[in-house]
Amino acid sequence: SGTGFFVSADGIIVTNKHVVEDTEAAYSILFNDGRKLSAKILARDPLQDIAILKVDQVAGKGYVFIPLGTSDNLSVGQTVVAIGNALGEFQNTVSAGVISGLRRSLVANGSAVGPEVLQELIQTDAAINPGNSGGPLLDLAGRVIGINTAMAQGAQSVGFALPINIAKKDINDIKEFGRVRYAFFGVRYLMINEKVKEDKKLSVDYGALIVRERLGESAVIKGSTAEKAGLREFDIILEME
Repeated sequence: SGTGFFVSADGIIVTNKHVVEDTEAAYSILFNDGRKLSAKILARDPLQDIAILKVDQVAGKGYVFIPLGTSDNLSVGQTVVAIGNALGEFQNTVSAGVISGLRRSLVANGSAVGPEVLQELIQTDAAINPGNSGGPLLDLAGRVIGINTAMAQGAQSVGFALPINIAKKDINDIKEFGRVRYAFFGVRYLMINEKVKEDKKLSVDYGALIVRERLGESAVIKGSTAEKAGLREFDIILEME
């Protein structure tokens, strides 16, 4: 069990990918009034712990949804509220706290597919428990600024949420293209620093060195935009427009 929230009146729901990761399972949405509706998975983001679901409208009535805020201008110390299905048992559990940190990175365990690297996370001391996954993290105006995603085991009041602006891209992709899309450049690369410059005797100490990671791979993917642009292995990308 997990949590989700409506983002539009026509039944679009956002939650975590790990809440609905079983591709063979059927999923249902349980409402506060006891109604239970089947949900269709529209997309599972291949890179982020985000999934987009949809339930059909009943008798043409729209669903009450939560307005989306922005995660671009958050501040450490800002008050936030988390809502979710705590422990899969206590519906609409509300916890309050502050933003404890921004742009956190961690390796999250618990997914059936193994550990997942999560980046740019919002850290909060608002209590997040199992079952809260996929629920909204709100600002004091009631706008969604994050998606409750993970907690640190063995710690107290250390929870993490994905910034809502990441989910906005997925929602817009679903509405416009019917799927989540990512730009694909088509190179494998190594970020250059002073040590890499010295080890590989390069002319610069910044940028991205196009290089394969292991034997049998291609540094430039065949048929990709990078190949069409004429990039080759050991080229250095200094900037992109």
